[in-house]
Amino acid sequence: MSIPSRIGRYAVTRRIGAGGFATVWLAYDEQLDSPVAVKVLADNWTEDHQVRQRFLEEGRYLRRVESPHVVTVYDAGELEDGRPYLVMTYADQGTLADRLEVDGLTTRQAVEVVRQVAAGLQALHDRDILHRDVKPANVLFRTADRDIRAMVGDLGLGKALDVSSRLTMVAGTPSYVAPEQAQAEAPDARADQYSLAVLTYLLLAARPPYRHADLTAAATPGPPPPLSTEERPVPDAVEAVVARALSLDREDRFDTVTDFADALTAAYGDEAGDPGQLARPWLPLDPELTQPGARPAPSPALPASSTRPGGPPAAP
Repeated sequence: MSIPSRIGRYAVTRRIGAGGFATVWLAYDEQLDSPVAVKVLADNWTEDHQVRQRFLEEGRYLRRVESPHVVTVYDAGELEDGRPYLVMTYADQGTLADRLEVDGLTTRQAVEVVRQVAAGLQALHDRDILHRDVKPANVLFRTADRDIRAMVGDLGLGKALDVSSRLTMVAGTPSYVAPEQAQAEAPDARADQYSLAVLTYLLLAARPPYRHADLTAAATPGPPPPLSTEERPVPDAVEAVVARALSLDREDRFDTVTDFADALTAAYGDEAGDPGQLARPWLPLDPELTQPGARPAPSPALPASSTRPGGPPAAP
């Protein structure tokens, strides 16, 4: 894929991610002197009204929420070929999926990540928004206030609660999705809580509770294996908290994700540590993985016709 020299007024540096529906570029906001992430709808989905609408809804949902633990959308626009793009927070410390590929987490780190992700999800829920795809790749880290901050991002499957009450489309990542969501029932905030509990189990046990091959398997899961093992013992109180959030019947889960995170912290007691303590560096400072690199050389303002993708590759 060729690297666009600019997207709108943003100078593109390199590609930092790509999925089935969009590509994310690292770019530079020359006016505000700051790196940003620019998410562009994939060209093969330009004419699909439903996918385009979902992409635009992600930006609108994120703009409705003000939280240090939710990715911020700063700007939006449209390329000359009609593809929309969103300008978002750049996660300079990568994702939780990146971290788990490098190394595991200490207990304190795991509990703090859960607390911060829960805070982001609660901010979404307070605005009547469901995430619906909580997983390691959608937990991002950025440097802020001399600490590392966890944020939830990628609301491509997000839905407003009033819409979700009429939702019949099955969506989500099989090993993380709540049973009621996989069954195409009307989900509520407790579906995100279930997904966060799966993530918590993974962080504490270094293995997922389920390895569902598809959403059909996720719709009727059996009980997960015990969280605690001889190799990685977990207090009984912690196991009980995670098991409750993983209840197949959502009525048996906690009322909110905040209640779940608070119960997890209380179950660990002093071992959970003080809020906000994430060790630095969160990831090895690999410039190809996380760091934005040198600021691009200033360039003259370009006419609107020059904002289309393509052009000479940006410097590595």
